Formats: sequence, structure tokens, C-alpha cells
Amino acid sequence: MGAERTPLAVPVIYFTISIALVAATRLLPNRTWLKIVFVVFDATLMTLVLYAHILSRQASENHNLTTTGLVIAFILLTQVALELDRKLIVIFSGLVLTSWVAMLATIAVRHRTGDTASVIGSFFNRDLGLTVSFAFAAFAIYLLARDHDHTRKEGLRADKRRLNLSGFFSPLVVEQLQETGSNLGLERRDAAIMFIDLRDFTRFAETASADELTFTLTKYRQLVSRTIIEYGGTIDKFIGDGVMVVFGQPQPSKYDADRAIACALELVNVLSNWRNYCLDNGYPSLEAGIGLHYGTVISGVLDSGCHNEFTVVGDAVNVAERLESLAKSLGALLVVSCDLMLRLRVPIPPAEWLSQSSVALPGRRLLINVRYICRLPYQKYP
Repeated sequence: MGAERTPLAVPVIYFTISIALVAATRLLPNRTWLKIVFVVFDATLMTLVLYAHILSRQASENHNLTTTGLVIAFILLTQVALELDRKLIVIFSGLVLTSWVAMLATIAVRHRTGDTASVIGSFFNRDLGLTVSFAFAAFAIYLLARDHDHTRKEGLRADKRRLNLSGFFSPLVVEQLQETGSNLGLERRDAAIMFIDLRDFTRFAETASADELTFTLTKYRQLVSRTIIEYGGTIDKFIGDGVMVVFGQPQPSKYDADRAIACALELVNVLSNWRNYCLDNGYPSLEAGIGLHYGTVISGVLDSGCHNEFTVVGDAVNVAERLESLAKSLGALLVVSCDLMLRLRVPIPPAEWLSQSSVALPGRRLLINVRYICRLPYQKYP
């Protein structure tokens, strides 16, 4: 007999409903249930194709699956596979396989000769092998979709981690962390800690307009961030007009103290030049103070579930913060502990350094020796 022809109504109905579903998808994007409707509709069509040649023939005739029906099954499976959605693959292949096995059972019952052996023999025919082949193909596609989903999620996690790290570290350090997969859990290590603060910012904020605050804070943070990243520092956090910076995390170096003091001197010049520029052009101008210390800290990234935060704690942090406050009482632009000076690998940068010994810091029992500058080591113009 010739190949069984599919009634014209079937492709017409399928084409019409497909257009309607595509239009609905365009009008209602990002609707998962629409994709499920598509898949269920395709599986229903496949069921009709599977049963069409059974219902259209006499029980005594050959009911083996036609080539057309087999091709349609794999074409629709490929179409679902392109979505790379495991749920859709399971729904489609599950419905089709259930219908296929039910079709084989129906054929076996229709061809029974009265004994159970004939029913079983009729069931385990060539079409059952095709069913198994379809099942294996669906399973392989499912595994590919699973691997794709896993790779996609890993990529998203890597992007999220990179985005999170970029808020703390310079681009070069972020790239190194991504390549090495370094652990950023809490660790005890030596580091240089820097605090930067704008003088009298609270008083300025009481009367400043929103535009003035936005301009001042935005420009201030841009200048500070650019300089810190240039010298390989890590921004721990911004607290209003205050900035906490770490040198030696996540990758410590024997030159951390040198980079920290070089960065501090550059910040003194950058922020002083910015202040002079604001004065000359009628913008709000504020002076900055910097405190710098070297000591042992506990640092790393804490995962709070919804927000990862880089954290540095320890006595060295408290000392650096107190030195920044001390800068105001000394009338200094930069105050550096002698502990950091002793860690320098290269000669102390030239500047008009002043010294003060046995300084008592609030909340700390031990006295500390400091060096500070009240004038710029050199002048740069914007």
C-alpha cells in the first residue's frame, strides 16, 4: 500500500494555532506557561499523528508507524530541544512516549488472536525499537540541556562574583581572583589601612542643596576611587564622606606599605587641587584628612545571603581611623604611624614631615609615634 496521507485539516489547524501562539508570545513575552502550551500542543499533534494510521485502517491491516509520523516526532523533539529547557523536554517527550506506548498497546490488542503470547508478541515489534530510540534521543537532549543550564548558571555566578569583587578591588586584582579562584574567606594577615574623610562635611550637608551634595560626593568618590585603584588599593567601604581603604588584601605584597603611603600622598595632592579648583570656580570646597597605619587585621568577604560584603576588622583598623581624626586636631593633611614607616622598602617619600611621639589615641591603651604633613609635598594642577 502507498504511504498514508495526512488529512489536509491537520496541517491547516496546526498552522493556524501555531500563528495564534506565536502572536500571543509576542504580545506576552517572558510567559513560561505559553511555552508549555506550545509544547503540549505539539505533543497533542504528535499523538494524533501516531493514532491516525490506526484509526484509519481495519484491524486486520498493518499498523506499523509510517515514515512521516516518525519524522514529525523527531522534528518536533528537535524544535523543543532548541529551547534548552529541561522542563519542556520532559513534558514533550513524556507525553509523546506515553502516547506511543499506548499506541503500541492498542495495536497489540487489535491484533490479538486469543492468547496472551500473541498480544505480547504484537507489542514487542519494530515500532517498540523506534520508541526506545526516541526515548534515548530525548534523554540525550535532556542531558545536553542540563549541561547548558549548569554552564549558564556557573557563568552567571562568575559574572555576579566579578561584579561584586569589582566594587572592592582593581580590575587587575579581580581578573587574578577569577583565574586563580582564590578563597576570600576571613583570614588574619598584615595590611596597610587608610581612612579618608572630608572636613566639616556634616556642617556643609546641613545647608547644602541636593545638587550640591550630589556634585561634591560624586566628584570626591570618583577622584578617590581612581587614585586608590591606580595604586592597587582595595576600597573596603564608603561611609558618607568617609572612605576606608586596604593595601594587602586579597593578595599581600612586601610593598603594601610603600604603595599605601604613595597613594596617600597622591590623594593629598589630588584632593587639595580639587579643593582649589572648587574655590576658584565657586563650587563647594572641603578639605580632606587622611590617616594611615600598618598592622594585623582579619579580612575577607562575608556572605550574608543577599549581599556579599568585604570586611576588615582589627586593632589596625581602629588605629587608622583614630589617626584620621588626629589629623584634624594637628591641622594635618596626612598622619602616618611609625609602624607603617618601618615597613617601607624604599626611602620615605620626600615631604615636609613632622613628628610627634607617644601620642594617645582615644580608646587605646598603647601610645603611638606618628609622622604627619601639613603642606603639600608637591603641587599638581588639574
